[in-house]
Order: sequence, then structure tokens, then C-alpha cells
Amino acid sequence: MNWKKQQKPEDAIRLGFWLFNVACLFAALIMPDRGRMFDGLYRICTMSGQVTKSYFDLTYGGISGTFLNVALVGIVCALVYHLPGAKPNGVSVLAFFLTVGFAFWGITALNIWFCFPGVLLYCLVKKQKIGQQANAMLFVSGLAPLLTDMLFRYPYESWHGLQWQGILLALAVGTFIGFFLPAGLAASPKAHRGFSLYSAALPIGVTAFFLRALLYQVLGGYLPESGGVGLEVSYWGLCNGFCLMVFSGAIVLGIGLGGSPKGYWKLLCHSGHSVDYNATFGVGNTMMNFGIYGIFIVLYYNLIGANWNAVTLGCVFCMVCCCAAGSHPRNVWPIMVGYVFMGAVAKLLFAGFSTFPVGDTLLTVNAQALVVGLCFANGLSPISGKYGWWWGIVAGAMHCIFVTCVPMLHGGFCLYNGGFTAAFVCLLLVPVLEHFAKTRDAKPEIKA
Repeated sequence: MNWKKQQKPEDAIRLGFWLFNVACLFAALIMPDRGRMFDGLYRICTMSGQVTKSYFDLTYGGISGTFLNVALVGIVCALVYHLPGAKPNGVSVLAFFLTVGFAFWGITALNIWFCFPGVLLYCLVKKQKIGQQANAMLFVSGLAPLLTDMLFRYPYESWHGLQWQGILLALAVGTFIGFFLPAGLAASPKAHRGFSLYSAALPIGVTAFFLRALLYQVLGGYLPESGGVGLEVSYWGLCNGFCLMVFSGAIVLGIGLGGSPKGYWKLLCHSGHSVDYNATFGVGNTMMNFGIYGIFIVLYYNLIGANWNAVTLGCVFCMVCCCAAGSHPRNVWPIMVGYVFMGAVAKLLFAGFSTFPVGDTLLTVNAQALVVGLCFANGLSPISGKYGWWWGIVAGAMHCIFVTCVPMLHGGFCLYNGGFTAAFVCLLLVPVLEHFAKTRDAKPEIKA
């Protein structure tokens, strides 16, 4: 108990990061294909991460190689929060688990490094300690697949392998991204008014749009068409078992750090708008939210029949990352209902048209595109928390529609596609809500 009282919140957050890394290393070492672990890691680092590629696929990393990649990426991220000036908070929890979640299908132990020089340069220009931009160092990895393309393929159609020209090009593009992103991070909340928890997705998405136009249109680089890999294979037992181990452990750790049913209920009653749960409700209750919310997500994906590949497993952690910044089961379920609602409407409206392939529509609720989309739609949870569950359903349905088209803007290289989509929903919906709707807090005052 003395340990619990003496620990600073940032120390407990760092502990959570390292425990997750240990869990991934343990998983890598016990998988049946561990003998091919390093070969798998090599393939992950040297193959395309464009669009959605399940690293569990044997043509990529296999299971053991994937978990090793996640662990190595997690170690890099955890070390960033030990830099001078670093003080992890709720946004840091989001940044860490978002990044390691994408290490299942887009970020590698190689491509994560190339944007760091840009953030270092930004800190030199602004005369800041590098740790003050620790969150930015993780967020810049949202364009990691583009850097892999710079390294091994651009501007040709076929892969040319690692060459010095590719290394210089990746460093140049990565430095550009890393230098300008911190400024975008500071400005982004003004655009969505704090109603998109994936705030970094807006500047990353706009940067991806610009680079796609510059590199593949203006400069004439070949933009490859890329489909998903390994998405049809399901590892239900493996993924559910790993999630159960991590999330049940988080609940136990949360209780040990001072979490309680009463404190957690207070967290569930918060709207999720502009809040750091660690600072407001304590690290213990936030850790409990990580575990309970994570199990809630797993149950949802099981309920809709999602394929449990590496992409889906990564989505769980990309979604639960908001557990300290505004999301919890109570304000996310309306977003989920919005997605299910749009899937049902798509089938209902087009079932009468024999020429329309209803079974192949992107609006099938368990389609991989929408499994990934929902992962980032949960970033809209402050809308349902602030304005009511019915508006949460509307926000979820709108996101479901938008997310099928936004990848065309960035060529499939932006991992934050769903968060970028959430920004579009906010730009369209939030001004309408502020103009016509009353918040949940204001309604009792009106009645009184």
C-alpha cells in the first residue's frame, strides 16, 4: 500500500507500458512458429504496409515474428517516455497503445525511426527538451507505411531493395513529417473542438494527402494498388486469450493502484470531453477502465463475428488506447450501435436489387474495413457523452459512411485513416450540435 501512495502517476503509466511489452515478448517466445521469429520480423520490416496487412500471415511475419515486432516497437515507445522532460499522461497512453496496436499491421521496428529526426529538429528550433515532444514522436509514426515505400520501392513499380537513395528519401520525407507535426498537434483541437480523441489524425491525414499528391501525382511516382493480406484467416483462441491476459491483468493492477467500483462509476459518468482520466480519477481507476473497456471491445468484435487476424487484434489496442483520454463503455456503445445500424440499413435498402452484391458491400458490419473503422470511430465518444447517446449513434453512422472513401485521399499510407475520418465527422456534425442541440448538463437546468 505504501508503494501505491508513493508512486507518481507517470511512474505507474510507465510501468503499464513495460508490462505490456513483457506480455508481447512472452507471447513471441511461446508461439509454435518461434523458430522463424527473426525471419518473420525481417519480412515485416521489408514488405509493404500499405492498406491493411495482417502480419500474422505466413508471407509476412507469422505469429511469433509479429509479437516480436510489437514488443520491439513498444520498447522504443516506452524508452521515449524516459527522455529528459517526458511526463506521460492520458494522451501518452493513447499514443503508446495506438502505436503498438499498429505494430500488428503497419508500423515496424524499422520504419518507426525515420520521423524522429524531424521532431528532434523541431525541439532544437523551439529550444525544448526532447521529452516535451514525446507524444509527437509516437504520433509521427502514423505515416510509417509511406516511409517503407520510400525505402524499398519509390518511385518505381517493383521493389528495388534497400539502397542509399531510398534511405536518404525516407529520412527527408520523415524529417518533413516530424518537423511540422508538433505545430499541427497544437492547432488540431481548435478544428474539432475536442470532440475527436484522435487529435493527431487531422494533421497526419492532411500531411498524407499533401504527400500523396506531391509524390505520386506531381512528381509522377508509381502508386501501387494494394489489397489486404491475411484478413480471411481467424486466430480466435490466440487473440482472445492474449486480450484476456492483458485486460484481466490491467484490472488487477488497477485495483492494486487504488481503483475502486465507486471511483470507476464516477469515471463512467463523465462525458469524456477534454479530460485526462489519470489526473481526474486516478491511475487506478483509469487502469481499470483499460481492462474493462478492452474486454468490452473484445465482446463486441466477437458479437459481430469479426475475423480475429492481426489487424483486428491491433484494432483492439488502437481502440482501447483512448481509455485515459475520454472513452469508456458507456459513451462508446452508441458509436457501435451506429455502425450496426448502418450495416442493417445497407442490407435493407439494397436487398431488393438483384444486381447489387449485398454480401460484398463495405457496409457489412463485420467487414474488415468497418472493423478498422469502428476502432477510430470510438474517438467520437465525447459527442455521445456530451450530447446524449442518440447523437452518438448518428456520429457512428456518419463515420461508417465516410470511412469507406477517405483512403482515396492518401493512397492507403495513412494509418490514422479512421481518426482522419472522425475529424470530418466533427467538422460537419459538431457545429450543428452546438447550434441546435443542448448538452446533457444543460438539460436539467432548462427543466428547472
